[in-house]
Amino acid sequence: MSAVDSVAGNVAGNVAGIVEQHDPHFTAVTSAEFDRAGIAELAAGRRAATRVPGFASPAMCAEVLEALTEAEFESYGAERVSPRVMRFGVGVSDHRDGGGGVSGGYWEALEGGVRGWQGLSLPFDPFRFCRDGIGKHWPGEVVVGRRGGRELGAGVAREPGGGFVVHYDDASREFSGNLLDVALVAQFAFNLYLSVPESGGETVVWRHRWQPGDEEFRPAGSYGYREEVVGSAESFTLRPRAGEALLFDPRNYHAVRPSSGGRRIALGFSVGLTDEGDLHVWA
Repeated sequence: MSAVDSVAGNVAGNVAGIVEQHDPHFTAVTSAEFDRAGIAELAAGRRAATRVPGFASPAMCAEVLEALTEAEFESYGAERVSPRVMRFGVGVSDHRDGGGGVSGGYWEALEGGVRGWQGLSLPFDPFRFCRDGIGKHWPGEVVVGRRGGRELGAGVAREPGGGFVVHYDDASREFSGNLLDVALVAQFAFNLYLSVPESGGETVVWRHRWQPGDEEFRPAGSYGYREEVVGSAESFTLRPRAGEALLFDPRNYHAVRPSSGGRRIALGFSVGLTDEGDLHVWA
């Protein structure tokens, strides 16, 4: 049975005789698994996020974390991503060309990223495990997306110790034309939290999507925005738990708060719902 999480700091009650209104479709729902109805509700905009506690066992999280101790994490470009975020793996968004396409250097970088994951010698593919969990009850396929017939990256590990500033993710805006070889009708973001800090590291999601006027809040060269961009928009805050998976609509502005007292490491990738009902993932 799913349960709607409490929405932090948004329904203020009766203030000076005015009752603030809460959007009943802007909710985070806790569920035992990713079921078909829940994914459909995300796609339809009838919920903003689904969280599944215990998606991965403590033993599995520990095994992947142990393997990642041998991995060489790299930071995103300092000009575009500040505070610094560390990652292991290759994301296509770091290889956009000036025209909104994908630069040729992406494929070479991806080959190195794939070799890096294979070099960890894990006895299983953690990203396949995640895809299988998402697709357990979905009637269509769940596969790694392709561009020009070639598979994109399956996922990355991220450690945003200083947090992520307010931003949104939307392939239809970030790339000209279709990023994938298929047409998408909805986009989600997936995270599996391997370790969490003692404090901080929360994900905040706002009921606000990009508008042209938002660009005045965007520092030159940055992927994100000053927090004033969301104004008084309704929001909710999710504190991650180790082993928990989160699927949410990243077209809503969102941010990650800075961490302290431990590492916040998560596996992540984007998920697109195609016009034929399949789910295609990419990093």
